[in-house]
Amino acid sequence: MPEGAQGGSLARTHEGKPGLPRGRNRLPTLAVSASQRDRLERSVIAAVAAAGYNAVTVADIVRRARVSRVAFYAHFRGKDDCFLAAVSAGGQLLRGRVIAAARGVPRETPPEEMLRAGCRAFLSFLAEEPAFARVFYVDMPAAGPSARERLDVAVEWFAEINRRWHLRARMRHPEWPAVPDEAYLALAGATGELVRATVRADRTKELPDLEDTLVSLHLAVMAGRPWGHLRPGPSGGLADRHRVGG
Repeated sequence: MPEGAQGGSLARTHEGKPGLPRGRNRLPTLAVSASQRDRLERSVIAAVAAAGYNAVTVADIVRRARVSRVAFYAHFRGKDDCFLAAVSAGGQLLRGRVIAAARGVPRETPPEEMLRAGCRAFLSFLAEEPAFARVFYVDMPAAGPSARERLDVAVEWFAEINRRWHLRARMRHPEWPAVPDEAYLALAGATGELVRATVRADRTKELPDLEDTLVSLHLAVMAGRPWGHLRPGPSGGLADRHRVGG
């Protein structure tokens, strides 16, 4: 990933900037520790997004974070531990954004609006955090069994969100079909693959263009709703947009 294509708050490093103040009593111990950990987590996201997981070393991480190796090992057992902690922190922010967006929709609005709000929040977060998006969707599979387990957990979380939304929506729309649990998992997996293909093509900023496509996909499965008319996006291909049918 080119350096210029990186970005987002989760990859903001201190490379080339001053390190933390040295000496006793300059900053509270807890504040220093929290700052060190935050710097290291952001730095590992930036480093992996730029070079790929296997190419990154602890030296790369501490250089970007402007902290010492001693400080690194005070927080993490090694590169794997630091990487998984950083991905976990970013994932929590992503989930929080999606949940907040869905809860922000008035209860009396159609269920489709809650679905759309969640999809929009999900895609917008990733577009705002291109380095994290690349790390999560492109580099995680190469980061070992623990990282792949985290990916599976993320897919299962989104599947559960789909299931809960569908069950609530069917209380208002009993004519919508019941679907097996595997369908919720399939929707979560399909969403991840579509996002992964877009990020891998260095088109992360275009992710919000997939909003209508994702909404239409979910409604086709969970509401039995026909797909609308295809509306080509500005870039074509994966950026094509679908209008939800009436």
